[in-house]
Amino acid sequence: MRRIDRTRLLVAFLMLPVGAAGQSILNTPHNLSVSGPGDIKAESETEVCVFCHTPHRSSGRAPLWNREDPGSTYKLYSSSTLLASPGQPTGSSILCLSCHDGSLALGDVLSRSSPITFAGGVTTMPSGSSNLGTNLADDHPVSFYYSSTLAASEGELADPASLSGPVQLEDGQLQCTSCHDPHKDLYGNFLVASQRYSTLCRYCHQKKGWDNASHALSSATWNGLGNDPWFHTGYSTVSENACENCHDPHSAEGEERLLNSKPEEENCLVCHNGNVAETDIQAEMAKTYRHDVFSYQGIHDPAEPALVTKRHVECTDCHNPHAAKALEASAPDVTGALLGVRGVDSQGEAVQEIQYQYQLCYRCHADSPNKPGSPTHRQVEQNNVRLEFDPSNPSYHPIEAPGRNTNVPSLIAPLNENSIIYCTDCHASDGTGAAKGPHGSIYPHIMKYQYITSDGTSESYQAYELCYRCHDRSQVINGMGRFYKRVHKKHIVRENTPCNVCHDPHGISSSQGDATNHSHLMNFDLNVVSPDPRTGRLEFVDTGNFSGKCYLECHGKRHSPKSY
Repeated sequence: MRRIDRTRLLVAFLMLPVGAAGQSILNTPHNLSVSGPGDIKAESETEVCVFCHTPHRSSGRAPLWNREDPGSTYKLYSSSTLLASPGQPTGSSILCLSCHDGSLALGDVLSRSSPITFAGGVTTMPSGSSNLGTNLADDHPVSFYYSSTLAASEGELADPASLSGPVQLEDGQLQCTSCHDPHKDLYGNFLVASQRYSTLCRYCHQKKGWDNASHALSSATWNGLGNDPWFHTGYSTVSENACENCHDPHSAEGEERLLNSKPEEENCLVCHNGNVAETDIQAEMAKTYRHDVFSYQGIHDPAEPALVTKRHVECTDCHNPHAAKALEASAPDVTGALLGVRGVDSQGEAVQEIQYQYQLCYRCHADSPNKPGSPTHRQVEQNNVRLEFDPSNPSYHPIEAPGRNTNVPSLIAPLNENSIIYCTDCHASDGTGAAKGPHGSIYPHIMKYQYITSDGTSESYQAYELCYRCHDRSQVINGMGRFYKRVHKKHIVRENTPCNVCHDPHGISSSQGDATNHSHLMNFDLNVVSPDPRTGRLEFVDTGNFSGKCYLECHGKRHSPKSY
């Protein structure tokens, strides 16, 4: 058979109609001949397959490869969470790169004595999304063995034995052709399956919690303001974009984990700025007091310990974008927004998936070094909130368990002595309709409501709204007859003494305090209260139900003791 006949047979085979669309390589951008539909095509060459294949004088690589290897050394994808071991590209991947790394002329084929000329003076692959260059660190890894052992170790990868669909391995390795079919372009970018709803990604990536996650189900669309969150896709809803809400499989700006943006928070805030998601988290994080995600970059690592050892905060420290969803809960149980995140339990042990909200807060605010210190200089100093909220303490706010005091008449229904509250009942974004979490507030310490701690504050509902949201103001000042009037009304109203001077809002550790001296969250602010200069005593003594006495000096007055 003559060479021309063999070539025609190969061309005819590759041009056979495909599926209902009747597509062949003729009407794809890989038809680089003069008849090709794309912007990159030959000046006069009519053969279609010659740019990749030849029946004679091939490189020796299958399938009848008509090009030299690029000979490049590539920078490979790497991340702390990658368990696979990608090597320099092999198999079909190195064949694809002979055009797509931009180093060899597109018309430089082995079967021709001189390069095929391209229209417009094009020689190598023009810059753009099709030119990957030699830096593959920003591209999905290829040329690695995808084994059952790897899948089991990683935990969220499909067993390769289950890959019976369009995604196929090449001699046990994942290569470019696992995701791309160079002869068919039914789904765009020569993908072997649709990327709508991340169908293609999910053949291999099976993220825990994804099926019911908000990012998998949300029909929210972009309102056209600000930056386009889906600049590299053709889809218009969160659910349709799925993985690509945050990730770009090729030429990702954030190389590690292939994020759309290098600053971690931008991958979240491009939608959570009110332009896609209903709640504007970006506006909350512009407030004076906030979890300042903007001040850190490249510190957070998904592989870091559950107990944070290097101070930082990023959105994904608190939220798992693959599992988070709208799901209400009651304290202390974890809400849907925090599903699938790690934490630290009440014993200081790592927890892979938190069950209670406080376990997330303990990641940073318990045993971690270099954490924020106490804003008040107290008689009993303690910065570890895990120890402050321990139910074995003499007193504590009920974060882990109901409080010790069984008689608190000031509580506003539905709260009662058996109630448990969230950390975010106090620490959260301020304002009506604001996000529930502690993203940002106009009040210090990311308080949901105002809580003034400065001595000399005139009492009002607004000054202590944080307290009065749970403790009825009239009961605090005038309730329970003589006791509250002598203690609270005298100090808060007449002496302009803030709640914070006497009460530590978290709790007092059992290793530092006792039920006699530190019941009712008693832990004095040493900036206001000092020891009695005559006796040196500084203490509160609980003498029973609604009674006690103090030994101290406050506002120039000695209490030795002052009984209530």
